[in-house]
Amino acid sequence: MDIKRAKQEIKDSIEAYLAKDEFGEYLIPAIRQRPILLMGAPGIGKTQIMEQIARECKVGLVSYTITHHTRQSAVGLPFIKEKTFGQETFSVTEYTMSEIIASVYEKMEKTGLKEGILFIDEINCVSETLAPMMLQFLQGKTFGNQKVPEGWVIVTAGNPPEYNKSVREFDVVTLDRIKRIDVQPDFEVWKEYAYEQGIHPAVISYLELRRKNFYRMENTVDGRIFATARGWEDLSRLIQVYETLGKEVDREVVYQYIQHPIIAKDFAAYLALYNKYKTDYAVEDLLRGKWTPITLGKIRNASLDEHLSIVGLLNGKLSQLFADCYFMDAYVTKLYGYMTEYRDNLPEMTLESIYKKAENDFHTAKKSELLTKKEEKVFIRTVNFFENEISEKATYEKAKTAFAEVADSLETQTEYISQTLQNVFDFMEAAFGDSQEMVAFITELNANYYSLWFIRENGSDQYYRHNKGLLFDNRQKQILGQMEELEQGNSFPPVLK
Repeated sequence: MDIKRAKQEIKDSIEAYLAKDEFGEYLIPAIRQRPILLMGAPGIGKTQIMEQIARECKVGLVSYTITHHTRQSAVGLPFIKEKTFGQETFSVTEYTMSEIIASVYEKMEKTGLKEGILFIDEINCVSETLAPMMLQFLQGKTFGNQKVPEGWVIVTAGNPPEYNKSVREFDVVTLDRIKRIDVQPDFEVWKEYAYEQGIHPAVISYLELRRKNFYRMENTVDGRIFATARGWEDLSRLIQVYETLGKEVDREVVYQYIQHPIIAKDFAAYLALYNKYKTDYAVEDLLRGKWTPITLGKIRNASLDEHLSIVGLLNGKLSQLFADCYFMDAYVTKLYGYMTEYRDNLPEMTLESIYKKAENDFHTAKKSELLTKKEEKVFIRTVNFFENEISEKATYEKAKTAFAEVADSLETQTEYISQTLQNVFDFMEAAFGDSQEMVAFITELNANYYSLWFIRENGSDQYYRHNKGLLFDNRQKQILGQMEELEQGNSFPPVLK
């Protein structure tokens, strides 16, 4: 299955394992709560989804890569203890607490969360001395003589043998005690994630054209060459930072992340063209609704891959606008909640006390480790708003006026983005009409969580018309077929400087 389905399967399992009856007993007793084994190629997001699952299920997460551990750190150190049995005293070997088990208790103490996920990565790549302990762990949920605390679900991940020479096969006895989920790379699923995470639009549009390059793992005479989802995400972040610093991302830089020479060269050439098109077609002017017949003529004479690159550029710009609006809306919504509480508790509540409450709420939520980075930023912005409004003459009316200004800025931002979306549709209609390029544009809007949120909240007549009017499934298959032909053709040409 794909990683999205695997994530849902794990969430369902955790919810089932942690469900209780009216007496507070787990409906599935601990002995029947099979550890989950997530098996799949490296770099497809197995580790990342665990953080998402923990937040969404509101449980703790302790994560370990077991290959970094020795038998002693996993099981504990031995020590001699005197014990009396009947009339005789014996020296007995005991063990200190496992570092891993201790981390679970520390997490419970730190976050206040009594239930959680113990995630062990690379479970089938352990050393020979640790292998028996891992089998015991999967079969009995113990390290040495210490059990995983009740309410903590065991999830593990491993790589198939073709990806790692250190892999150890589990025996039937162990496999019959675990819940195994096999995961395959899937670009469509990753693309949804990519839009939510703000992956660089050049990466998304390139992989839309070269889908086979999303995940490649090949053996050659010079060793293994590969491209993974993890590599594309890390490269994306580097490109974004390099752009702010004015640095160039060339073939050598790409290869540091995408360790497949042909793909690295191809993407570097595409990225150079992508940046060239940004200037050649004055993308910023297109967003403002400004273009000339010369621009339209030039684009109509260009190749399909150039057309799709321009669609990717426009989608990338819109995607950032939609995401910015989403988080501004989240900020205003959170701020409104505190302002309402402030108003409803006047005159007892002061501006300083609502500021302290927001600050305490933030620290409590952060301590639980259930906030995403973006949610954390929204919370910080909310706390800063009240802190900035505190003065000797601070009143509810002053804060209300400041809040109105924030709400007005969101409305202005929303109107600007709505107009920009209309401008892009106008350009797409003028340049391409109801063509495969329009299908590609609508397809990307439909794959983007933030664009769908914005259109659902604010509407777009052109989106609804094109989304409904196009023979979407058939046209989408047609364009994907043309992309496949492009992928089998030549690489992107180098850019002349």
